[in-house]
Amino acid sequence: MPRPVLYVAITNHGFGHATRAASVAATVKALQPEVDLVLATTAPQWLLDEYLPMTYEYRPVGFDIGVIQPDSLTMDLPATLAKLNGIKAHQQETVVAEAAYLKQRGVDLVLADIPPLATAIAHAADIPCWMVSNFGWDFIYRGLGSEFEDIARWIEECFGECDRLFRLPFHEPMPAFPLVEDTGLTGGTPRYGAEALRAQWNLAHPQERTVLLTFGGLSLQAIPYDRLTRFPDWQFLTFDQNVPSFPNLFRVPRQGYRPVDVMPLVSRVVSKPGFSTFSEACRLDVPIVTITRNDFAEGPVLVNGLQDHSWHRILTPADFFEGDWAFLTQPLEPPRTSKTLAKDGNHQIAKAIVNYLGG
Repeated sequence: MPRPVLYVAITNHGFGHATRAASVAATVKALQPEVDLVLATTAPQWLLDEYLPMTYEYRPVGFDIGVIQPDSLTMDLPATLAKLNGIKAHQQETVVAEAAYLKQRGVDLVLADIPPLATAIAHAADIPCWMVSNFGWDFIYRGLGSEFEDIARWIEECFGECDRLFRLPFHEPMPAFPLVEDTGLTGGTPRYGAEALRAQWNLAHPQERTVLLTFGGLSLQAIPYDRLTRFPDWQFLTFDQNVPSFPNLFRVPRQGYRPVDVMPLVSRVVSKPGFSTFSEACRLDVPIVTITRNDFAEGPVLVNGLQDHSWHRILTPADFFEGDWAFLTQPLEPPRTSKTLAKDGNHQIAKAIVNYLGG
């Protein structure tokens, strides 16, 4: 009896899609160890390894590009459009080549987060394509201007062939998808005890005055780290290794640690809008201070969801880049609703996959 094979296709945009898809894949493997995992993405393998501490096949291929960005808040729209038009023009050969791989590898199911071409690739290999996301790329590209309209329509057609969508919280309506199933929050689980890490790193400040600064895989240009000198009684943690040396700024080692691992040490996370950061913090009930990002359609959707379900504080870019960071000592805002979000998205999606694969 051949082992079941799950092929996970991951959008090549930042780190968040990779971490949430890998969290689901790890749960699949925990529920049904005999499943073989193939992760198809150009996200770095070291990142996947942090969320997948088990055997999997790394297939470094990409079927989309998201938005080309030099950092986490700056977009190169002409380069993005040119690259998308190239992907669309070469769709047929991409689909034929990867469908041949799926057949040769004996793949039983494609799970995509959320490359549009995954539906065509899966169906060319006569297997279903399930997807997981809180937004579709058609929604993002329409927000970038009329020159992206043809691309958005093409992507809508791809998404219209999806066999089952697991729609995550903090979502846009995603109307292109014919079958939608709402799920809980996804993400990693801390691997260390908070007090053990605090002692290991000699962090003397109490949790209520400890802050995680995290801005995604691309980080930000020109973070005003000099503001930290105004808060000598506060401790700041960062994964950015290229930062000034301040007594109250600790560089978390990249090897073996993820933002979710240090969230239990802090009283708040200071971030940009990003699903995986928001989701992992909300799973742990850690408040979030976020910069708004209105030029990327997902940004307002995420911030709106955060305001509904988490303790928070919302900053304008000017507050963050030019202000005195007084927001650190100002009260957090409570969630606007009493509705709680389910936190079992990993298990919910993984269980459906295992059931399909016959586990």
